[in-house]
Amino acid sequence: MRESSFIKRNLDRWKKIKEEPTEDPDVMAERFTSLLDDLAYAKTFYSHSKVTHYINGMASGIFQRIYRNHKGDKGRIRNFFYYLLPLLIRKHHRLFLFTFCYFLLFCIIGAFSAAHDETFVRGVLGDGYVNMTEENIANGDPFGVYKNENEWLMWVRIAYNNIQVSMICFVMGIAFSAGTLWILFKNGIMLGSFQYFFFAKGLGWPSVLVIWIHGTLEISSIIIAGTAGMIMGNSLLFPGTHTRTESLKRGAMDGLKVIVALVPIFIVAAFLESFVTRHTSMPLALSISILALSAAFIIWYFVIYPLRVEKMGYRLDAEGKLLKPAAA
Repeated sequence: MRESSFIKRNLDRWKKIKEEPTEDPDVMAERFTSLLDDLAYAKTFYSHSKVTHYINGMASGIFQRIYRNHKGDKGRIRNFFYYLLPLLIRKHHRLFLFTFCYFLLFCIIGAFSAAHDETFVRGVLGDGYVNMTEENIANGDPFGVYKNENEWLMWVRIAYNNIQVSMICFVMGIAFSAGTLWILFKNGIMLGSFQYFFFAKGLGWPSVLVIWIHGTLEISSIIIAGTAGMIMGNSLLFPGTHTRTESLKRGAMDGLKVIVALVPIFIVAAFLESFVTRHTSMPLALSISILALSAAFIIWYFVIYPLRVEKMGYRLDAEGKLLKPAAA
C-alpha cells in the first residue's frame, strides 16, 4: 500500500484518538492495540517516514496513561480499605446492627427449640451429622470432624463454600431483602441448635474454644454478607429521590464492595478451620488469644474504625466517591 493511501485510510481514526482522549481502560487498550498494528506496518514499509514517528508518539502517549493508571492501583486499593469501605460501613451502621440482632434472635430461637424438642437438632443438622458427632463423642474425640480431611484440600473447599454462601446471601437481597433474611434465618437457627447440641452433651465451653477459633470470623462475615444483601434489597424498597433502577444500581454496588472485602476474611477463617481448629488440645491461652484477636478485628474494623474515619473528616459524595478533608 502506498504511504498516502495508508495515511488516508487511517487518518480519521488517528485524529479521533489524538483529539478525544479517554480514561476508559477498555477503550485505551483497544486504541493502543490498533496503533501497535499501524506502527508495525509503518515501520515495515515506511520506517523513516514522519507518519511512523507520528503513530509512535500516539502509542507512547497511551502507554504512559496506562502505566500511570497502573501505578495508581495500589493507591486506589489502599484508599478503598483505609477510607472508602469504612465510610460505606459507617453509612450503613444501623443496618449492620439490625442484621446482627436479627441473626442473634434466631440463634436464640434455635437453641431454645433444641432445648425443648429432642428431635429438633436432627431435623436441622441432619441425622448423618448428629450420628457422626455422637460417635466421635463416644470415642473421646468430639471434634474429630475437623481432622478427617487433608488440610490444603479442606482450606480450598471451605473457603470456596463460604464465599459462595456469602454471594448467595448477597444476591438473594434482590428479592426486596426477603431472600437474604431467609438465609440469615436458616443459618441462625442452625447455629443456635448446633451450639446447644454441644452444651447439652456437657461440651459447651470446649466447643467454644475449638469451633469459634474459625467461627468468630466465619459467622461474623456471614452476618456482614447478609447486611450487603439488605443494602441491595433496601435500595429497591426505599429508592428515595432516585428511580428504583438507579437506586438498585447504587445499592448493588455498595453491597458488592462489602462482599469483596469479605473474601480475604473468609480465606483466613477457612485457613483457621483447616489448619488450626483440628488441634483440639491446643493450650487454653492460645485458643482464647485467637478468639480474642478475631473478635477484636471485627469490632475494630466494622464498628470503631469507620467512626474514626468519619471523625477525621473523610466523606462519600452522592456518587459514592471518596472526599478527603481539606487538610488531607
